[in-house]
Amino acid sequence: MEECRALDFERRAQAGGFSPVCGIDEAGRGPLAAPVYAAAVILPETFALPGLDDSKKLSAKMREALFGAICEQAVAWCVASASEREIDSLNILQATFLAMRRACEGLSVPAVYALIDGNRMPQLSIPGETIVKGDSLSASIAAASILAKVSRDRYMQEMDARYPQYQFAKHKGYGTKLHVELLRRYGPCPIHRRSFLKKIFTPEELAAYEQKQ
Repeated sequence: MEECRALDFERRAQAGGFSPVCGIDEAGRGPLAAPVYAAAVILPETFALPGLDDSKKLSAKMREALFGAICEQAVAWCVASASEREIDSLNILQATFLAMRRACEGLSVPAVYALIDGNRMPQLSIPGETIVKGDSLSASIAAASILAKVSRDRYMQEMDARYPQYQFAKHKGYGTKLHVELLRRYGPCPIHRRSFLKKIFTPEELAAYEQKQ
Protein backbone atom coordinates (compact mmCIF):
# COMPACT_ATOMS: atom_id res chain seq x y z
CA MET A 1 0.00 0.00 0.00
CA GLU A 2 1.51 3.31 -1.07
CA GLU A 3 1.56 5.75 1.83
CA CYS A 4 0.68 8.69 -0.44
CA ARG A 5 -2.72 7.18 -1.27
CA ALA A 6 -3.39 5.13 1.86
CA LEU A 7 -5.52 7.81 3.52
CA ASP A 8 -6.85 9.50 0.36
CA PHE A 9 -10.42 8.22 0.78
CA GLU A 10 -10.47 9.16 4.45
CA ARG A 11 -9.17 12.67 3.74
CA ARG A 12 -11.65 13.16 0.91
CA ALA A 13 -14.52 12.33 3.26
CA GLN A 14 -13.09 14.60 5.94
CA ALA A 15 -12.80 17.41 3.41
CA GLY A 16 -16.51 16.95 2.77
CA GLY A 17 -17.25 17.56 6.44
CA PHE A 18 -17.28 13.95 7.65
CA SER A 19 -15.14 13.14 10.66
CA PRO A 20 -14.36 10.69 12.07
CA VAL A 21 -14.33 8.19 9.22
CA CYS A 22 -14.22 4.43 9.78
CA GLY A 23 -13.13 1.64 7.49
CA ILE A 24 -15.10 -1.62 7.53
CA ASP A 25 -14.20 -5.04 6.16
CA GLU A 26 -15.19 -8.67 6.71
CA ALA A 27 -13.53 -12.06 6.99
CA GLY A 28 -14.98 -15.51 6.51
CA ARG A 29 -17.79 -15.23 3.98
CA GLY A 30 -16.79 -18.39 2.15
CA PRO A 31 -16.08 -21.06 4.80
CA LEU A 32 -18.35 -23.98 5.56
CA ALA A 33 -18.17 -23.35 9.30
CA ALA A 34 -18.23 -20.69 12.00
CA PRO A 35 -19.38 -17.07 12.10
CA VAL A 36 -18.56 -14.36 9.59
CA TYR A 37 -16.52 -11.58 11.18
CA ALA A 38 -16.35 -7.84 10.49
CA ALA A 39 -14.28 -5.02 11.91
CA ALA A 40 -14.58 -1.24 11.95
CA VAL A 41 -11.56 0.98 12.51
CA ILE A 42 -11.08 4.72 12.91
CA LEU A 43 -7.47 5.74 12.35
CA PRO A 44 -5.85 9.01 13.44
CA GLU A 45 -5.46 11.65 10.74
CA THR A 46 -1.68 11.20 10.81
CA PHE A 47 -1.22 7.48 10.59
CA ALA A 48 1.54 5.37 9.12
CA LEU A 49 2.15 1.69 9.79
CA PRO A 50 4.79 -0.06 7.67
CA GLY A 51 3.47 -3.25 6.13
CA LEU A 52 -0.20 -2.35 6.40
CA ASP A 53 -2.06 -3.95 3.50
CA ASP A 54 -4.91 -6.22 2.56
CA SER A 55 -4.86 -9.02 5.13
CA LYS A 56 -4.95 -11.67 2.38
CA LYS A 57 -1.56 -10.47 1.13
CA LEU A 58 0.13 -10.81 4.53
CA SER A 59 1.54 -13.77 6.40
CA ALA A 60 -0.17 -14.90 9.59
CA LYS A 61 2.84 -13.69 11.58
CA MET A 62 2.67 -10.23 9.98
CA ARG A 63 -1.09 -10.00 10.57
CA GLU A 64 -0.63 -10.83 14.24
CA ALA A 65 2.05 -8.15 14.60
CA LEU A 66 -0.08 -5.53 12.86
CA PHE A 67 -3.15 -6.48 14.90
CA GLY A 68 -1.60 -5.21 18.11
CA ALA A 69 -0.22 -2.07 16.50
CA ILE A 70 -3.59 -1.20 14.95
CA CYS A 71 -5.46 -1.68 18.24
CA GLU A 72 -2.90 0.48 20.01
CA GLN A 73 -2.85 3.32 17.50
CA ALA A 74 -6.47 3.45 16.34
CA VAL A 75 -8.80 6.15 17.60
CA ALA A 76 -11.40 3.39 17.97
CA TRP A 77 -11.95 -0.14 16.73
CA CYS A 78 -14.50 -2.91 17.08
CA VAL A 79 -14.71 -6.52 15.92
CA ALA A 80 -18.13 -8.17 15.61
CA SER A 81 -19.62 -11.28 14.04
CA ALA A 82 -22.79 -12.96 12.85
CA SER A 83 -23.20 -16.56 13.89
CA GLU A 84 -23.48 -19.62 11.68
CA ARG A 85 -27.16 -19.83 12.65
CA GLU A 86 -27.70 -16.21 11.57
CA ILE A 87 -25.95 -17.04 8.29
CA ASP A 88 -28.32 -19.98 7.75
CA SER A 89 -31.34 -17.85 8.62
CA LEU A 90 -30.52 -14.64 6.76
CA ASN A 91 -28.09 -15.80 3.99
CA ILE A 92 -24.39 -14.98 3.95
CA LEU A 93 -24.70 -11.50 2.41
CA GLN A 94 -27.23 -10.24 4.95
CA ALA A 95 -25.32 -11.88 7.81
CA THR A 96 -22.16 -10.13 6.63
CA PHE A 97 -24.03 -6.82 6.60
CA LEU A 98 -25.27 -7.57 10.12
CA ALA A 99 -21.71 -8.16 11.34
CA MET A 100 -20.63 -4.90 9.68
CA ARG A 101 -23.44 -2.97 11.38
CA ARG A 102 -22.52 -4.46 14.73
CA ALA A 103 -18.88 -3.49 14.25
CA CYS A 104 -19.76 0.05 13.21
CA GLU A 105 -22.22 0.52 16.07
CA GLY A 106 -19.73 -0.94 18.55
CA LEU A 107 -17.09 1.74 18.04
CA SER A 108 -16.26 3.56 21.29
CA VAL A 109 -15.95 6.77 19.26
CA PRO A 110 -18.93 6.98 16.87
CA ALA A 111 -18.03 7.31 13.21
CA VAL A 112 -20.04 9.65 10.98
CA TYR A 113 -18.96 8.14 7.64
CA ALA A 114 -17.99 4.62 6.59
CA LEU A 115 -15.70 3.26 3.90
CA ILE A 116 -16.78 -0.27 2.99
CA ASP A 117 -14.68 -2.81 1.14
CA GLY A 118 -16.42 -4.21 -1.93
CA ASN A 119 -19.33 -3.06 -4.08
CA ARG A 120 -22.34 -3.69 -1.82
CA MET A 121 -23.36 -1.17 0.81
CA PRO A 122 -24.79 -2.44 4.10
CA GLN A 123 -27.61 -0.54 5.72
CA LEU A 124 -25.86 1.56 8.36
CA SER A 125 -27.01 4.41 10.57
CA ILE A 126 -24.38 6.65 8.92
CA PRO A 127 -23.62 7.51 5.29
CA GLY A 128 -20.72 5.92 3.48
CA GLU A 129 -19.35 4.53 0.25
CA THR A 130 -18.11 1.24 -1.14
CA ILE A 131 -14.60 0.84 -2.53
CA VAL A 132 -13.73 -2.12 -4.74
CA LYS A 133 -10.44 -3.57 -3.51
CA GLY A 134 -10.65 -1.09 -0.68
CA ASP A 135 -8.46 -3.25 1.54
CA SER A 136 -5.60 -2.43 -0.85
CA LEU A 137 -6.50 1.25 -1.29
CA SER A 138 -7.65 2.54 2.10
CA ALA A 139 -5.61 2.37 5.30
CA SER A 140 -8.66 2.13 7.55
CA ILE A 141 -10.22 -0.67 5.47
CA ALA A 142 -6.89 -2.52 5.40
CA ALA A 143 -6.70 -2.19 9.18
CA ALA A 144 -10.25 -3.51 9.50
CA SER A 145 -9.45 -6.46 7.23
CA ILE A 146 -6.56 -7.44 9.51
CA LEU A 147 -8.60 -7.17 12.71
CA ALA A 148 -11.42 -9.24 11.23
CA LYS A 149 -9.12 -11.90 9.77
CA VAL A 150 -6.97 -12.33 12.88
CA SER A 151 -10.01 -12.42 15.17
CA ARG A 152 -11.66 -15.12 13.09
CA ASP A 153 -8.46 -17.15 12.81
CA ARG A 154 -8.06 -17.04 16.59
CA TYR A 155 -11.63 -18.28 16.97
CA MET A 156 -10.92 -21.15 14.60
CA GLN A 157 -7.92 -22.11 16.73
CA GLU A 158 -10.28 -22.32 19.70
CA MET A 159 -12.70 -24.45 17.68
CA ASP A 160 -9.83 -26.71 16.66
CA ALA A 161 -9.30 -27.51 20.34
CA ARG A 162 -13.03 -28.09 20.86
CA TYR A 163 -13.56 -30.19 17.72
CA PRO A 164 -10.10 -31.63 16.93
CA GLN A 165 -11.44 -34.18 14.45
CA TYR A 166 -12.12 -31.43 11.89
CA GLN A 167 -8.62 -29.87 12.01
CA PHE A 168 -10.02 -26.33 11.87
CA ALA A 169 -6.59 -24.83 12.59
CA LYS A 170 -5.39 -26.06 9.19
CA HIS A 171 -8.19 -24.93 6.90
CA LYS A 172 -10.03 -22.34 9.04
CA GLY A 173 -13.36 -23.82 8.01
CA TYR A 174 -12.93 -23.38 4.26
CA GLY A 175 -14.11 -26.11 1.94
CA THR A 176 -10.74 -27.73 1.31
CA LYS A 177 -10.41 -31.35 0.23
CA LEU A 178 -9.31 -32.25 3.75
CA HIS A 179 -12.25 -30.48 5.37
CA VAL A 180 -14.79 -32.11 3.05
CA GLU A 181 -13.25 -35.54 3.69
CA LEU A 182 -13.50 -34.99 7.46
CA LEU A 183 -17.07 -33.76 7.12
CA ARG A 184 -18.04 -36.91 5.27
CA ARG A 185 -16.32 -39.01 7.92
CA TYR A 186 -17.71 -37.32 11.03
CA GLY A 187 -20.71 -35.35 9.80
CA PRO A 188 -21.23 -31.66 10.68
CA CYS A 189 -20.64 -30.27 14.16
CA PRO A 190 -22.63 -27.42 15.78
CA ILE A 191 -20.56 -24.64 14.17
CA HIS A 192 -20.99 -25.83 10.59
CA ARG A 193 -23.21 -23.67 8.37
CA ARG A 194 -26.01 -25.98 7.33
CA SER A 195 -26.93 -23.83 4.34
CA PHE A 196 -23.39 -24.31 2.99
CA LEU A 197 -23.45 -28.11 3.17
CA LYS A 198 -26.13 -28.86 0.58
CA LYS A 199 -23.59 -30.04 -1.99
CA ILE A 200 -22.04 -32.42 0.53
CA PHE A 201 -25.08 -33.90 2.29
CA THR A 202 -28.65 -34.61 1.30
CA PRO A 203 -31.43 -32.89 3.27
CA GLU A 204 -32.21 -36.26 4.87
CA GLU A 205 -28.61 -36.72 5.98
CA LEU A 206 -28.50 -33.23 7.49
CA ALA A 207 -31.78 -33.85 9.30
CA ALA A 208 -30.40 -37.08 10.74
CA TYR A 209 -27.32 -35.29 12.05
CA GLU A 210 -29.51 -32.61 13.60
CA GLN A 211 -31.43 -35.26 15.51
CA LYS A 212 -28.21 -36.74 16.86
CA GLN A 213 -27.11 -33.34 18.16
